[in-house]
Amino acid sequence: MTTFSALLQRELRGNPGRPLVTFYDVATGERTELSVTTYANWVAKTASLLVEEHDLERGDTLVVDLPTHWLAPVVLGAAWTVGLRVVLAGGLGAGPLGAAGDEADAVVCGAPTLEEWAPRAGDVPVLASALLPLGVRFREPVPADVVDLGVAVWSQPDAFAPYDPPTGEDEAVLDPAGGPAPTQSQVLGAAAAGSLLPDGGRLLAELSPASPAGLGSFVEPLARSGSLVLVAGADAERLAALAGDERVDAWHPASGAGRG
Repeated sequence: MTTFSALLQRELRGNPGRPLVTFYDVATGERTELSVTTYANWVAKTASLLVEEHDLERGDTLVVDLPTHWLAPVVLGAAWTVGLRVVLAGGLGAGPLGAAGDEADAVVCGAPTLEEWAPRAGDVPVLASALLPLGVRFREPVPADVVDLGVAVWSQPDAFAPYDPPTGEDEAVLDPAGGPAPTQSQVLGAAAAGSLLPDGGRLLAELSPASPAGLGSFVEPLARSGSLVLVAGADAERLAALAGDERVDAWHPASGAGRG
């Protein structure tokens, strides 16, 4: 049975210096590129933060409420390394999640929805990212009991080994509507059999990988030894130019030319 950790280790053994996630924020001019090794380090740091500092355990539930940003696939990878079940909010806040958001054991959110999640910080861990370049801290103090991810993550180690490793049968994604929860093996197996891009290809996407519609934009490139070019805030002309610059092989169906 396939697990996220097994796939990531495969990529680390293969070509660890190759790009895995390339992120553009057109509004700020940010371009961040994570190699397989750098991505794995961020996953380890984040997983350690969730487990060692906030006591999350295999089988717990994590809301990932992050918009289109390189941190979204990092947090997904950290969650699955631990064996957490994720609820994909995609930067839209708690509104669409219903009881799934209320019953979560922890939340990772971005600055746009921090105000919505902050009142829960006294009950469950709420980790917030300013979504600034290099993953740095908020410029202003965060609300009481909220953890600034840009401060807390840097002290964590670059390697992490869960004491209770998940298997391919661990649930990976929870459906807020109460539908079946696919396992890690099912999510990654479907990605490996997908048709968004060829093996080793580069996929361009605009949707957050932490959203139901955008999840495949990350898991398929990972499963097929490819890479993701993730773009926020681009118009059609800029998107086409980035696709050429980054030599993408395919577009996510909900991105630019993929919508045509």
